[in-house]
This record gives sequence, C-alpha cells and structure tokens, in this order.
Amino acid sequence: MSGVKEIMDEYKKAHEPKKKPEVNLAIIRIRGTVGAMSTIKSTLKMLRLERNNYGAVYKSTPSILGMIKKAKDYITWGEIDDATLKLLLDKKGEKDPRDPKLLKKFFRLSPPRGGYERKGIKTPFKSGGAAGNRGKKINDLIKRMI
Repeated sequence: MSGVKEIMDEYKKAHEPKKKPEVNLAIIRIRGTVGAMSTIKSTLKMLRLERNNYGAVYKSTPSILGMIKKAKDYITWGEIDDATLKLLLDKKGEKDPRDPKLLKKFFRLSPPRGGYERKGIKTPFKSGGAAGNRGKKINDLIKRMI
C-alpha cells in the first residue's frame, strides 16, 4: 500500500499547475481620449489612468491583461523592476486623504525628458513609436518621467 501512496504523491507533484512568478506591470497613459469609444474611456478609468502621463502599477492578472489589450492604443506598459518601483513610490507616491496610512493607487508623472520615441505616440513601440508593450524598457521611461 505504501508504494501506491508514493506513486500517487509523485503523480500529483508532477501534474500540479506551474505557478508563474508574480510580475508587476507599470501602465502609463500616453494619449488623450477625444474621439475614443466609450468602452476604452471606461477601461482607462478603471485602470485609474484618467489623464495623460498618469501611471499605475498592477499585478499581472488575466483581468488586467484584458484591460490592457482593450486600451493598447492609448497606453504603454511593461514589467517594472523593484528598484524603479521603490524610486517611483518615494518620488511620486501621494498619501490618500481618506486614509493617510495608504498611498493613492496612481502616480502623476511628468512628460518624459527628451520626449517620447521618434515616431510619436500613435505608433507601436516595436515600430519606433511609444504605444504598446515595452517589456523591461518601461523602467527607462519611468525614470525619465520622475
């Protein structure tokens, strides 16, 4: 009987779903919403990106990734590292007036020093523009916006 139990334990261990490491995503709004569909406007509001150059940090979950996909033409995002997150919290973190122990869930950033990329905010990042997924290069943009 003990052999069956060991085999079952090995089977369970081998077939457990692999847990992905938690990734923090930094999302920054880069475009205005004049002429945008109301669903995109509401998605940006849910992400707490109500104005240009506002940023927010979220865990990578399916619901957040769905909202990013919906508003991809109006935002840029990527994986923020711990050092940049600490710098962002120190420099741009604001206390919530309702509960002074907590910080607000968004950051008011400055426009980036040196501007956005060469082709502007309407072109995807992979094509030389500013919109879309930047991966690890979001850290450079955030440092220029602090």
